[in-house]
Amino acid sequence: MSPLFRPLAGLGRSTLALLGAVGRVAIFAGRATSHILSPPFYPRELLWQLLHIGWLSLPVVGLTAFFTGGALALQIYAGGARFNAEAVVPQIVAIGIVRELGPVLGGLMVAGRVAAAIAAEIGTMKVTEQIDALVTLSTNPLKYLAVPRILAATISLPILVAVGDAIGVFGGYLVSTSRLGFNASAYLQNTVDFLQPWDVTSGLIKGAVFGFLVALMGCYHGMNSGRGAQGVGRATTNAVVSASILILASNYLLTELFFTA
Repeated sequence: MSPLFRPLAGLGRSTLALLGAVGRVAIFAGRATSHILSPPFYPRELLWQLLHIGWLSLPVVGLTAFFTGGALALQIYAGGARFNAEAVVPQIVAIGIVRELGPVLGGLMVAGRVAAAIAAEIGTMKVTEQIDALVTLSTNPLKYLAVPRILAATISLPILVAVGDAIGVFGGYLVSTSRLGFNASAYLQNTVDFLQPWDVTSGLIKGAVFGFLVALMGCYHGMNSGRGAQGVGRATTNAVVSASILILASNYLLTELFFTA
């Protein structure tokens, strides 16, 4: 091959590899989704995953939202002071948390915690041939391992986002009233008057999409893990990275969709 065409060949191989990966993930997502409404069901596994993914993720999501709300209030106040617009702090904190920062930061925190755990757990099961044992017992690994995790994450993350929104707004309220001199009742009234139902609903829809993507990436990379500790480690890293990128990309697409709706 001529040296002139080697960069083009490398670009072509990378493009084909990317398209192949997208196709494999899409097929995996379609297969997993098709099993959600078909028996057999595993309610005990679903409840355990709701506890593991939802309840145990609440502290990290809550702390992230609280400090983000406080920092956001300080930054908006500092920026607004340059234009004598300090009074907009309650409104901007509320809409920034509810529509954007709450869902995105909640999704990223859950991705770091849950996608890695799912990929490591399923990858280890593959390495130790536990998945092969499930097939021997006439149990569909995709339905038993992936579906409960995907369903639990899709249900849990909107709830986590709702709780994180409340905590984040409270963090902004606490900083604004204690450090910036805002009147407590006026701050709350401005927040309530400014927010609209669609602001909250759009954030919860984002949360459901992000939860689906987090669990999907964890399950996909876990089930396609390489052999040995190195393969499991690579699957864990790929799950977190791909889930985070998909969250940010889908956040833009959903924001664009909601903006034009």
